[in-house]
Amino acid sequence: MADTVLVHPNRDKAEAKATKAIVILLLLASAALILIVTIGGWAELQGAQIISFALAGIYIGMAVYVSRWNRGVLPVAAGLAILFSVIAAVAGPAWFDRDKAGFHEPTLDPSMLGLLTLILVPVQLLLVAFAMRGFQQQWNVEIEMSQEDAEGYGGPGRIQPA
Repeated sequence: MADTVLVHPNRDKAEAKATKAIVILLLLASAALILIVTIGGWAELQGAQIISFALAGIYIGMAVYVSRWNRGVLPVAAGLAILFSVIAAVAGPAWFDRDKAGFHEPTLDPSMLGLLTLILVPVQLLLVAFAMRGFQQQWNVEIEMSQEDAEGYGGPGRIQPA
């Protein structure tokens, strides 16, 4: 069966493409916000810098996998987003508490760091929603077709040899 090819019909839907793009954007935005808060509050993080860099790296890696239509990382991204949204919700007010006389000034203004940390909460919740939506779209479904049927179905760009 040399002329049998695999077609992924769910990947070509506009909804799936939009969900993929939004998940990638949210993962990269989360990584950027985490890195900004980490670098801006470097001296006050008391050893949590490694965890922040690791989480940002994991989010960037997940964005790469999602860009390749790997839906297996979506539940992991949602789980990490839930965990990190709780951490950000607890940590945000602490930055605002540091915006008083007598505290050491971080690189960025403590109020700005608090705002960026609190912005992470809705970004993470959106990431949970869109990652789970992407998981429900079944990006992994494959249909075997003959070469002729597949070319008529969606063109040679969608075809993978079986």
